[in-house]
Amino acid sequence: MDLYEGGCIPGLRDRLGANVQLRQRIRIVSALYGLLHADSPIMPYDRRLTDSADADVLRQRVAPNLAGELAAVTHVLAVVEPLYLLALEPVVRRLDAIRLYWISAPRDWHRAAAVLDTWGWT
Repeated sequence: MDLYEGGCIPGLRDRLGANVQLRQRIRIVSALYGLLHADSPIMPYDRRLTDSADADVLRQRVAPNLAGELAAVTHVLAVVEPLYLLALEPVVRRLDAIRLYWISAPRDWHRAAAVLDTWGWT
C-alpha cells in the first residue's frame, strides 16, 4: 500500500498509519500482481485494466484467493472501477451474507472515508 499513489490509497494510508490490525484487513486488487495485502512487498509498476478480457484474467487469479478470505467477512468496501469489480466475483456471489459498499470512482476518498467512519476505522 505504501507504493500506491493513485485512487484513494493515499487517504487510506494517511488514515490507517501504522495500525497493523486495520492494515491486515485491507486487500488491494492489482492489475499486475492480483490480490495483495496492504503490506505485500511489490516493485513499482504502471498497469491498469483496460478491457474485459484482462479483467477476466485478473478475476481468475484473484477469485480463488479472495474466496478463502471471505468466510468471516460481513462487510466489504470496494473502491474500484467497474472492470476491477469483475475480479471481486466471490464477494458478489455472497451478497446474501456480505454487505457490499461499492464506490466506482477510486479518487472519491470522501465517500470511502464516510463508510470507514461508520465502521469506526479511525
